[in-house]
This record gives sequence, structure tokens and C-alpha cells, in this order.
Amino acid sequence: MEHNHRHSQTDSIVNAFRIGITINIIFVIVEVVYGFFSNSMALISDAGHNFSDVFALLFSWIAIRLSQSKPTLKFTYGLRRATILITILNTFLLLAAIAFILYDSVQRLGEPQIINSKSVIIVAAIGILINGFTAWLFLKDKKHDLNIRSAFIHFVADALVSFGVVVAGFIMVLTGITWIDSLISFIIIAIILYSSYHLLIDSLSLALDAVPDNIDIEAVRNYLNGLPEVAGVHDLHVWALSTSAAALTVHLETSVPTDVTFITEIQKQLKDIFSIEHSTIQVEYGHQSELCNNCN
Repeated sequence: MEHNHRHSQTDSIVNAFRIGITINIIFVIVEVVYGFFSNSMALISDAGHNFSDVFALLFSWIAIRLSQSKPTLKFTYGLRRATILITILNTFLLLAAIAFILYDSVQRLGEPQIINSKSVIIVAAIGILINGFTAWLFLKDKKHDLNIRSAFIHFVADALVSFGVVVAGFIMVLTGITWIDSLISFIIIAIILYSSYHLLIDSLSLALDAVPDNIDIEAVRNYLNGLPEVAGVHDLHVWALSTSAAALTVHLETSVPTDVTFITEIQKQLKDIFSIEHSTIQVEYGHQSELCNNCN
């Protein structure tokens, strides 16, 4: 039953990536064409951001497929960490998009522009729908995977950016102030920088074996210390195997002899309560001080 549930989840995520990539590629093409003919840097910059998101979706999809590969003698955990490395790569793609948008926005800021505001409004309004729908595709699974959560956040931000472009278009129609278009480009840059910063920090933390954000290591320690058989806990380590899976190693000092079912039950609880998929537990019978006295 659990295998079928995971298979169903995988199919759902794969379909979400396929649909998201397809509709966003089409929309990027539409934005570039209309941005060029309407002479709107805001539309073109938003298209550049959306294009980087298409690559982000594509790479995230590839990483998820790689993470499902079986362990080998060389890669004993499989290729799960590909999801972390791809998240870092996606962050640098976003930073490259920022550099492109910033350069073009600054170049055009001092030049008088004729902008077709109505086209800007129409295309950006479509963008709200496209980006909102893409974000919705990842809504259900965003809590379990940094890759998927980053995709969700990206497209929520994109929907808000498109909303800002619509507002700028209406302001230009009403006032004729064309520099509003460039202002929106700078706002887009700020939004991408904000999301990129958090994505980079999260992905680098996982790459450096930090405890995943969804796991409270003190709660794990308190759970282990609270077991009736346990007299002490030391060498507790928790790290990410991927953006969706975590591992744990720990030494437990016990006051009574235990058997294999003791470890098995703890592993089950760690998985069910804390979402720690892979745990290695070493049991040491007796307090550490007693063990040292015996050594003397």
C-alpha cells in the first residue's frame, strides 16, 4: 500500500512538472513577442525570469528522477543529493537572470520609450493565471521537498510580479508615465533577489549537512531521552540525504538490556513523527560513566 502511495505521489509530481514546463515555455514565447512589439522592458524582463523558472523546473525534474536511482557500490546512498546540487544550480540561474534584467533596465531607464500599455496589461494578466496555476500544481507537495517548495515560491512570486505589471500598465494608461515600466523591472529584481537569497541559504545549508528545517533536533533528542530504557543520548547527528529525505545516527545508553525490536520501534517512530527516513542507532548497555569504570 505504501509503495503504491509513493508511486502515485511520483506520478503526480512528474505530471505537475510536465504541465508546468509546457505552459510556461508557451507563455515565455508570448511574453517575448508581445514585449518586443509593445516595447515593454517589464514584459521582457518578466519573460527572462519565467524562462529561468522553466530551466529550474526542468533541472528539478531531472534531479528528482536521479534521486530515485538505486544505490551502487560507488554511490551507496544513490544519487539523492542531486536534488540539493540542482537547487544550488537553480539559484545561480536566477542570479544570472537578475544580471540580465538589471543591465537592460538601466540601459533603457534614461531613454524615452513608447510603450503599448494595453498589450502589457493583457499579457501580464495572462501571466497571473499561468503562474498561479503552475504554483497550484505544486501546492500539495511543497511541504515535503525543497525543490518543489522552491518551484511553488517562484511561481507565487511570479504571479505577484505579473500583478505588479498589470498595475503599472494601468498607471501608464492613466498618466502616460512610461518610467513606471522600468520601476516595475527593478521591483521584479528585488523579488527575485529575495527568493534567491533564501533558496541559496537553504540549499547550501543542506549541502553542508545542516539539520533540515523541517526537523527539530531538540525534539528528536527529547524523544530519545524520554524512552524508559534510555539513560543517555550522545553523538546525535541529523543531515539531509536529499531535499526530501533525512538521515540520523545516534548512540543510546540504556539502563536495561534491549533487543532488535527496541531499535526497530525507534526507527519507526523517527520516520513517522520526524520524517527521518534512514536512521542508524548504536545501543550501549549501561551509563557511559559505568562503561568507563569497567574499562579501568
